[in-house]
Amino acid sequence: MNFPNNLVLVTGASGWLGHGLLNALVNGIPEVESLSGLNKDLKIRAFIERGLKVDALKEKFPRVEYFYGDLRDEDDCELFCSGAEGSILFHLAGLIHPKRIQDLYTVNVECTKNIHKAAEKCKLKRVVTMSSNSPVGCNSNKTCLFDENAPYRPYMHYGRAKREMEEYIIGVQKAGKLETVIVRGTWFYGPYQPQRQSLFFKMICDGKAPIVGSGDNLRSMSYIENLCQGLILAALSEKANGQIYWIADERPYTMNEIVDTVENLLEKEFGQTCAHKRMRLPGVASEVALMVDRLLQTVGLYHQKIHVLSEMNKNIACSVEKAKKELGYAPKVDLKEGMRRSLKWMQDSGQFASTFQ
Repeated sequence: MNFPNNLVLVTGASGWLGHGLLNALVNGIPEVESLSGLNKDLKIRAFIERGLKVDALKEKFPRVEYFYGDLRDEDDCELFCSGAEGSILFHLAGLIHPKRIQDLYTVNVECTKNIHKAAEKCKLKRVVTMSSNSPVGCNSNKTCLFDENAPYRPYMHYGRAKREMEEYIIGVQKAGKLETVIVRGTWFYGPYQPQRQSLFFKMICDGKAPIVGSGDNLRSMSYIENLCQGLILAALSEKANGQIYWIADERPYTMNEIVDTVENLLEKEFGQTCAHKRMRLPGVASEVALMVDRLLQTVGLYHQKIHVLSEMNKNIACSVEKAKKELGYAPKVDLKEGMRRSLKWMQDSGQFASTFQ
């Protein structure tokens, strides 16, 4: 499969998913035959936040053109999109854990508006935008997985910001001047992970991983390479125009399965001695955290650990059947293999020793 012309644009290129997508665009996805060899001479233009140092990214992907700017600046967005008529733009830039609640709306809504306006003005073909599970909140029960017809029930301000973003994009699509696709990813995992994910692995090793309630609640997870496959298919498929897709692993996992899988890999394949304990908390702990989180967010404040705890007993799980049927999406990596690759990346990048010392 090939892109419609010789240029692809990516925002959020310095992030976890952005790094993974650059790798997929440059090297293809070997496990997916149709994506194993993308345009060999494909030009890639990456939007980098002004002032951010990305020396490692430049060294790894020297053929990428790095554009420095601010997505809050409409002129920067237009400069980034200039000369890219007919191209595909992957809009991955977003904010999950803010310093202030208002930042969620500035980054996830206003910046999205700016880049779509620039894409339309510069006559790009399509914008594929990364969204989240948060606009539709939590499942009512374990047997009812989210599909693309699930109603909006946003979870806290992050979910509300992502809902506003999606509604804006739907309006752009209806105007008919720019093709759009919305991709909803779930809990990311895989290579290039941030420190918070490495800390989660450390907590599992030390017996401090929180299990709230029974631990049988379901969570869909999106291995980075699976997610990149979905993004690229959404960019290239004619059927995808104007659609929303959930992109995650083949099936959701229980919290117990997630923690057990990492623990087994650490001991059996990475030589770590694990405590074989869990920080078990009653289900009410998440409900108390939810109340505190709401109070903090009401006054514009955000506390990452409280917010994460508020979700720990929830079912947040989706079906990927629409993406499989319409895009040919075929997630090749499951939880065990994905976590193995994540730990191997930590080992190869030098994070392993500093995390598990």
